[in-house]
Amino acid sequence: MKLSKLSFLVLFSGSCLFAQNQKFTIAEAVNGLRSNLAVKNISQFSWSDDHKSYYQATKNGYLVTDLATQKQDTLVSLHQLNSTLSLDKKLKSFPRITFVNKDKGYFTQKSQNFWIERSDKEWKIKEGIALDKEAENAEAFSDNQSFVYTIKNNLYLNKNGKVTQITNDSNADILNGQAVHQREFGITKGIFISPDNSKIAFYRMDQSMVKDYPIVDWSVVPAVNKNIKYPMAGTPSHHVTLGVYDIKTNKTTFLNTEGDPEQYLTVITWSPDSKSVFVGVLNRDQNDLKMNQYNASTGSFMKKLFEEQSDKYVEPQQPLLFFPNSNTDFIWQSQRTGYNHLFHYNVDKGLVAQLTKGDWLVTDVLGFNEKKKEIFYVSTQESPLERHLYKVDWTNFKTQRLDQGAGMHSGILSKDGNHLYDTYSNATTPRSVNLINTNTAKVKNILTAENTLKTYQRPEIKNVTLKADDGTPLYGKIILPTDFNANKKYPVIVYLYNGPHAQLVTDSFPASGNLWYEFMAQKGYIVFTMDGRGSSNRGLKFEQAIFRHAGETEMKDQLQGVAYLKSLPYVDGDRLGIHGWSYGGFMTTSFMLKHPDVFKVAVAGGPVIDWNMYEIMYTERYMDSPQNNPEGYKQANLLDKVQNLKGHLLMIHGAQDNVVVWQHSMNFLKAAVDHGVQMDYFVYPGHEHNVLGKDRVHLMQKVTDYFDEYLKK
Repeated sequence: MKLSKLSFLVLFSGSCLFAQNQKFTIAEAVNGLRSNLAVKNISQFSWSDDHKSYYQATKNGYLVTDLATQKQDTLVSLHQLNSTLSLDKKLKSFPRITFVNKDKGYFTQKSQNFWIERSDKEWKIKEGIALDKEAENAEAFSDNQSFVYTIKNNLYLNKNGKVTQITNDSNADILNGQAVHQREFGITKGIFISPDNSKIAFYRMDQSMVKDYPIVDWSVVPAVNKNIKYPMAGTPSHHVTLGVYDIKTNKTTFLNTEGDPEQYLTVITWSPDSKSVFVGVLNRDQNDLKMNQYNASTGSFMKKLFEEQSDKYVEPQQPLLFFPNSNTDFIWQSQRTGYNHLFHYNVDKGLVAQLTKGDWLVTDVLGFNEKKKEIFYVSTQESPLERHLYKVDWTNFKTQRLDQGAGMHSGILSKDGNHLYDTYSNATTPRSVNLINTNTAKVKNILTAENTLKTYQRPEIKNVTLKADDGTPLYGKIILPTDFNANKKYPVIVYLYNGPHAQLVTDSFPASGNLWYEFMAQKGYIVFTMDGRGSSNRGLKFEQAIFRHAGETEMKDQLQGVAYLKSLPYVDGDRLGIHGWSYGGFMTTSFMLKHPDVFKVAVAGGPVIDWNMYEIMYTERYMDSPQNNPEGYKQANLLDKVQNLKGHLLMIHGAQDNVVVWQHSMNFLKAAVDHGVQMDYFVYPGHEHNVLGKDRVHLMQKVTDYFDEYLKK
């Protein structure tokens, strides 16, 4: 968003009168940190192949910085690239370039691959492969000269300009080369190229047994329906197999993944020698994972490396990560001890060692220093509210923290493992970027970003630690009104998600966690947010506390937050509001029906109303199947509890939402009408579950107005 004219005048009036006194617009509160209030960063950072320098993008080109001297120079400019292009192909903005070395790189523009190369201090562009305009899901070979991609439901190979159709399924319900299983289990793609570029593994998903679900586009007249396949909990699921295409022989072999056709095939990993494929075979109940090895040429089962079982669920998220220059030793990330940790396995010998241990979890692996036998990772070792960068010696398991400063750190490791790019923020640090020598632990700062919010009226923010009924610490934040007076009473908005794979409360910038919270604080509200059991990055026991009973444990924890709020003399206990989206929308609606006397007003965005209508993979992991857990599904179903509503409820839903389908809130609205229950409903003609951009601004204005209408009275 562009800075408004009014804000422009304020910034340049130069008077102390306006210092720290600006108020956020609704657009700034929603999108400001991605637009005019964005914190300065280093764009598109990457290490050079020789580890002696690093690259970063600017508006008009790329810079190269010598690591030893910090001398900076232009690597390539937009002008240099355009000087070699014809008028119809000139670049309007700088593309994202992947550099092979300081004199060679490549980029993609409108399905066209380009190589850039420097000779005699001049850059020249060479056009590479142009993909079909309908191409999707493209994956490049390591030489970037060949690509595999999909057109509609089939898979194609473009090798040095020659196109080969790999699959030829005429049935539109059979998809090749696309992500499967609703993109759960860490699945983000459906094409896996072997390290030696000789073979292509790909998912083949047969959805013919899954019922069609209508998604109607209401933006045109007449409206247009598009059916999707949406496997709901307890219903037949799709069947997935894994094919391997041999480029030399032009033949496809399918891996012999025997078992229930509704099982899940996850964490697909090629062996470094390209001779075999490792597949995590997870049963539909999601409580038994077998890590199997298959022959890539014949498809035959070779052996089971290990098996993980649980009385609740096993959730594989990461593929195998092989040690450098090894065909046999790899890292497996597992929650088997209760926290996600790194395990060293050998293909022939099995488990070698557990590399990391403790009541904390590894959140990311950054790479290796092969010479020093070190693995670099990110973890919650200091605090669940922070992330820090570590290295561990894989021979003696000695660990060392590498970064400095509290907060949320992330890193990019140089290929040799000797240098680490570290960027972090905390409550008072908008962004700090450092280069860390991983051998000496010396740190060099290359960016300290200014506070883009320094001229704005900011609220006081307090960290809160409460206890669940079993003594588990619960971390939250309370944001006080900017004109706070302890002798007054204020309305409160509780913002929550409290579902799996999400964490709202961390030590990051801004301290509030969300500028909309601060926007509401400027309007005279107290805002409270807390991560209860069921949310992420606290370990398996914390997450699995909701198993088979979605919404129950979470509400108990959030009620601890309500009790805390009501204990504060400046909280008006009769003016409490609650808001959440998706799982938070489910929680919001649940509160209004199961504890109808707590909150006066609520706004539920894209809520799950009946878990029978949500997708299999997610729902059956946390709720088991409807057949095995009928009481749990009945307990969580909100359709038969509509009559309990006492407060004001606004429900918001996207008409083309294909994640939480519109039928959830439509059924709820019908139940409200049938019971004579008054509620408010707002539908927007969107297909995105998490609305962004201008649409998000309009929706949050609607949310704000609703709270103003009923909590300001």
